[in-house]
Amino acid sequence: MLLSIVIPCYNSTNTIGDVVDLTQQVIDEIDDVECEFILVNDGSPDGTTFDSIRALAGKYPNVKGIDLARNFGQHNAIMAGLHEVSGDLVMGMDDDMQTHPSQIPVFLDKIKEGYDVVFGIYRKRQFNAWKNLVSKVASNIIWKSVGRPKGLESSNFWCCRRYVIDEVIRDNGYNLYLEIMFFRTTNRIANVSIEHFARAQGTSNYTFRKGLKLFMSFINYTVLPLRLITYVGGISAMVGFISALVIVVRKILDPTIPVGWSSLMCVILVLFGITFLGLGILGEYVGNMVINQNKQPQFVVRETVNVSPGGAEQSPDEPGS
Repeated sequence: MLLSIVIPCYNSTNTIGDVVDLTQQVIDEIDDVECEFILVNDGSPDGTTFDSIRALAGKYPNVKGIDLARNFGQHNAIMAGLHEVSGDLVMGMDDDMQTHPSQIPVFLDKIKEGYDVVFGIYRKRQFNAWKNLVSKVASNIIWKSVGRPKGLESSNFWCCRRYVIDEVIRDNGYNLYLEIMFFRTTNRIANVSIEHFARAQGTSNYTFRKGLKLFMSFINYTVLPLRLITYVGGISAMVGFISALVIVVRKILDPTIPVGWSSLMCVILVLFGITFLGLGILGEYVGNMVINQNKQPQFVVRETVNVSPGGAEQSPDEPGS
């Protein structure tokens, strides 16, 4: 059985070699399993990450390297790698040793039980308290919006069957959220408990801006925010109507009651806030439609190593690089 391991790389010159070496050692100890690596350099500004990938491709014939023309984001980089997988199973890992190769056998044992997708759930996350809190809140908002099955969690350490990937890569939208796409493909999904290791070196490359962009991409897969605007608008209008009736009745009963400027301003600010929030959400939907309609590529490949002629596909409608 062939396991395809897709790893997005960003400023990982000093870590990606250790990840590949250790992963290969783990795979060599598993009977009847071989692996291939698809390493995707996501526009790393260090200028040497793809050199490291090229060196690994020379050392290991089962290493494929893809160099993207610029930084497209983690999920888009993974999508570039998914177009080049050839294994029966596909696994997603990081380049920093936090998704540790030693946990691979746990995934393979679980997927043998008949599941299509297996997500690793960390027993203890090696992040600071603030990042854990923000991640938990964001995840709850996203998964409640897209209707994730109860009792399941997701992570960036996963393993799935090839047919799931064949379905996922048909998506040619620009703003991707791969875990959501997995949940939309099959209901045979399971979690396994794994260890979360500390980063081998450095700090996370996920800035607040990148995290917010990924968070907002979930609106491509749900209309719940639009429905929420409708509910909030309806409730706000009802409260305003009832308040107006109360004010009119009180003024009739007691003409000396002064009209409150402060309360009026508060009402105006709240209503305008709700209005602009709704416009912002609508703008996100319209903006995403415009981007996809204009055929914004998911990724653009500059160079490949050990990849079949033609390189990775960008999307069904995009020419090769």
